[in-house]
Amino acid sequence: MAMAAPAVVASTHLGTPVVDDKTTTSSTTNNDDTSCTSPGIITCPNEIQKQIVKGVVRAKLSKRRHLVLPRAISPDYLDTLMPDIVTNLFEPQPVTYNGGVANIKQWKISCYLEVMEGGVPCTNPHMALQRHCSELLETCNMLFASWYRQQHACNDNRKSAKYKMDENSYPIVSRLMTFITRYNPAPEENALLKHVDGAGKVDGSLVVALPIDRWTDSYGNNSFEGYGGGLTFWDGRMSGKNEPEEILYDTRSGDVAFIDKAVWHQANPITKGTRWALVIFYNVER
Repeated sequence: MAMAAPAVVASTHLGTPVVDDKTTTSSTTNNDDTSCTSPGIITCPNEIQKQIVKGVVRAKLSKRRHLVLPRAISPDYLDTLMPDIVTNLFEPQPVTYNGGVANIKQWKISCYLEVMEGGVPCTNPHMALQRHCSELLETCNMLFASWYRQQHACNDNRKSAKYKMDENSYPIVSRLMTFITRYNPAPEENALLKHVDGAGKVDGSLVVALPIDRWTDSYGNNSFEGYGGGLTFWDGRMSGKNEPEEILYDTRSGDVAFIDKAVWHQANPITKGTRWALVIFYNVER
């Protein structure tokens, strides 16, 4: 049975890594369940809750506060969104961050669908792009709420750790900021190095790997495969060591990363092609 949809405020998964100082996990492997079909936005709607629960249990065993699910979003669905994004809607909006983000003062490769209260980081969100992605954004809300509930189950009894729930006992979440980023090999545009999202002031975030652009140029010219990319996390603890584990994910279209508050991570550099990602910062109502 498909999970009940969590309430959201309109305002606005993975193989076992090798235990080593640096872990690389491929997220391109298909799920074990061969009964999955791809009729809509979620690749396996009847299995997604099970995948989240299993993934979080594995993550907690390693004291990790993030999860990457391969192809949680249907790559075929994303292929229907991308042509208009890359040929018409995407318009980079240069913004300047106080103190910089990952040592970059001016960020020039993202287009903002939704911005924080007060117009942060810009005052002119791209409403047409937001409308174009509205179904995907609502699906991301549902996935994030489901992951957050599982990740924070029985974690903390402090009043500050409690969150408001809907009638199905899912946390009520709202998007604080949403943007699409296009990485390219140019300096300061090829990566977003080690950082925490929202300077640690958001409750969590979600990243969707978008398809390689096959609409403005050939796949061969725009592909970054074999030339970097993916995500790196510094999270959990290595056995016998008092330092986070470094975990690499070779992400591809449809892979979804769920990231808890103040977890260090980075979008790895590319040296060829373009790499696209959708990023959402979340608030959890308390």
